[in-house]
Amino acid sequence: MILVSEWMDDRGLGLLKEVPRAYTYEPEIWSDKSRLKDLLIDAEALIVRNNTQVTPDLLDAAPGLKVVGRLGVGLDNIDLDACQARRITVVYARGANAIPVVEYVIGALLHYMRPWVDWSHRTKQGTWQRRLGGHEVYGKTLGVVGLGDIGSRVARAARTLGMQVLVYDPHLAPFHALVVDGTVSPAQTLPALLGQADAVTLHAPLRPDTYHLLDQRTLSGLKPGALLINTARGRLIDEAALLTLLEQGRMGGAYLDVRESEPPTLPDPLASFPEVRLTPHLAGLTDEALVRTTTLVLEDVMRVLTGRPARSPAR
Repeated sequence: MILVSEWMDDRGLGLLKEVPRAYTYEPEIWSDKSRLKDLLIDAEALIVRNNTQVTPDLLDAAPGLKVVGRLGVGLDNIDLDACQARRITVVYARGANAIPVVEYVIGALLHYMRPWVDWSHRTKQGTWQRRLGGHEVYGKTLGVVGLGDIGSRVARAARTLGMQVLVYDPHLAPFHALVVDGTVSPAQTLPALLGQADAVTLHAPLRPDTYHLLDQRTLSGLKPGALLINTARGRLIDEAALLTLLEQGRMGGAYLDVRESEPPTLPDPLASFPEVRLTPHLAGLTDEALVRTTTLVLEDVMRVLTGRPARSPAR
């Protein structure tokens, strides 16, 4: 039996119905650990998003589990070591949502520099103000933190727009293709990048060493008036420190698609700042990406269940 513990779009459910295996779809069961464990007793496969915490305790309740499918790319809610110890394969949607995330980042950057949507509203109300020219992204410096698949795509897109691209990634290979061809320039330290970039976009995974990567100390080194974009993981940023920086008026703005707590506790102090734009973790959730994600994960789940190697294993 295949157990799906979080929501799946309608087209994804259509694909699930075509899979030659019995399935159980309970999109809210991730919040009921006892019920989840009961269903896992008969499960061969578990399909999750980012709410289901796949821990050793949960895996102990699933004696027949062979594969965990992650409808997305972040793996911080899955204990990979525990899965490996139990010979459970973890598959994920590698690359499936990269395009919409890149488009979100570039869109946020362009809107920040030239917020024509806001100007349209004023113009419709009868305000004809031609002094609202904004700024160009051309010639500005974009700081990219994390040069994996999405970070690399963002860097290429920004370079095409005429931006200078600085990257910080402690695991960056010295002969990375984007370094060799001049698309990006490596920053030796995170503070070095933050102090030079007109805009910073985060594309690092969430691990113990990246938790609160941007804290009070590092955020204080941001270039005055800089823009911060986060589509990766909310806990990369210490939101209390970010709030302090905003209160001091030292930032140009922030576009946050992910938060430390999702959804955030209300009232949300960050929501009171007009220079902060908030979206509900949807950067990678276009209709096209949802279909790609579900298709890739279901295909890999079935490959594992039928004794074939997965195309996108986590390890």
